[in-house]
Amino acid sequence: MATTPERITVAPIVGPDDPRRFTDSGIEVQERYDASDLPEQLELGEAGEFPYTRGPHREMYRKQLWTMRQYAGFATAKESNERYRYLLAQGASGLSMAFDLPTQLGLDSDDPRCLGEVGRTGVAIDTIDDMRTAFDQIPLDQVTTSMTINAPAAVLLLLYELVGEEQGVESKALRGTTQNDILKEYIARGNFIYPPGPSMRLTTDLFSYCKENVPRWNTVSISGYHFREKGASAVQEVAFTLSSGIAYVQAAIDAGLAVDDFAPRLAFFFNGHNNVFQEVAKFRAARRMWAHIMRDRFGAQNPKSMMLRFHTQTGGVTLTAQQPQNNIMRVALQGFAAVCGGTQSLHTNGYDEALALPSERAAKIALRTQQVIAHESGATDTVDPFAGSYFVESLTDEIEARATELIARVDQLGGSAEAISFIKNEIEESAWGYQERYRTGQDIVVGVNKYVEDEIEIEDLLKVDPATEHGQVDRLAAFKADRDQELVASRLESIRETARGTDNLLPVLKDALRDRASMGEVCGAMRDVFGEYQPSD
Repeated sequence: MATTPERITVAPIVGPDDPRRFTDSGIEVQERYDASDLPEQLELGEAGEFPYTRGPHREMYRKQLWTMRQYAGFATAKESNERYRYLLAQGASGLSMAFDLPTQLGLDSDDPRCLGEVGRTGVAIDTIDDMRTAFDQIPLDQVTTSMTINAPAAVLLLLYELVGEEQGVESKALRGTTQNDILKEYIARGNFIYPPGPSMRLTTDLFSYCKENVPRWNTVSISGYHFREKGASAVQEVAFTLSSGIAYVQAAIDAGLAVDDFAPRLAFFFNGHNNVFQEVAKFRAARRMWAHIMRDRFGAQNPKSMMLRFHTQTGGVTLTAQQPQNNIMRVALQGFAAVCGGTQSLHTNGYDEALALPSERAAKIALRTQQVIAHESGATDTVDPFAGSYFVESLTDEIEARATELIARVDQLGGSAEAISFIKNEIEESAWGYQERYRTGQDIVVGVNKYVEDEIEIEDLLKVDPATEHGQVDRLAAFKADRDQELVASRLESIRETARGTDNLLPVLKDALRDRASMGEVCGAMRDVFGEYQPSD
């Protein structure tokens, strides 16, 4: 597999002795920049005004800091609740809920396919009892909660809403985000259930339901994070993320929704990598591009429909198992770049996450990293601190141009849902390029291909007790035994009937969950009608 000179999204493989420098997107970095490198028409404007290059809010962090939202969840709902309460006590201003693999795939913990996976990569949520326990003593009208869940996103949101109702919190007061981005699952992660058609229906059903019932909820977090984790360059991350956004907007319009009725609740999710200048430029370019897409392509009138609001998580793929404490510095750089680029919320990774789920110590250091950036770095003192930089403005313009060209290619193929193979191939080429540049020493990773040490540092890692799985399965069995079985069967049949038609699925899903159907049973009822997605390659 060779990287040809005409590539616009991947750095060339030139070896360590070549004096040229490139970003991972193939943008050659000059030795110095001056005024001649600025775009002829520098489209900046003011923060809080179209095209939002400088940020979606006029005062940015002078008025309010970003939400410090640490991603957490493991083992049981009880143990995850303890971690959530710990993070809030340490100054976190929002929660980000990690789910285990069975939950992400719409399977109950007692499914034979889940053996060995329950509670491993996140918390197991099978029932309303689990969701109730996860948020015990956490008032849902006083926190914002982001749920990293996609194929069964509607089901988890409804469980959260039901717990809010039990707490006496009106649904209109709930704030947070469901990731709900199924397209990137087909492309980058593989945690899908249904084929694209039914999946997009569930996405737009959630849009419509939240407009009427949970109006402060961000209905989708359109995710470039996982493209970057799979090996995408910065330009590819921007292009493919915005292409997914275009697909969701078009699907909602095709479903009969008016663009300004749902677009203000769209959110985005980007990755943070080590090249501070490219990352700042990436965020600024993405914001400007989305503003033009929404105004010029979809005719949005509401300024909030044109604002790209985004969450950032520092790069998991950049963390190294070798010399893991070096990851503290990497995360600090990435968090700093996200803040200088204008993020609305931020998760900073634990330094030990290349080895295991983050320990409590690592999670605390990661949160303190955000707090140091907020209060000691100076990044929050002024809006868009890199604005006007010859280098950053040149990068911003170049990223926009290259990403726009790549979006046009996706459009030619019929949009993201039709271009899955093309997007996967592009990302795989970029991933190969990363590996070759590391292998040859063109790109340096401290502790991996330079400044290597023979002695291996053993960290005190978080370990999930295997007995956790047995306990979860036992609780699920007790839950299923303690309910009106005929009522549950009737509710599941109502889901199948609705799935065969065109009505919004969320009301019947909510009825079933309230009457003690499990998450896996509800997803399984839809699976009976929709079938399962089978990748073609």
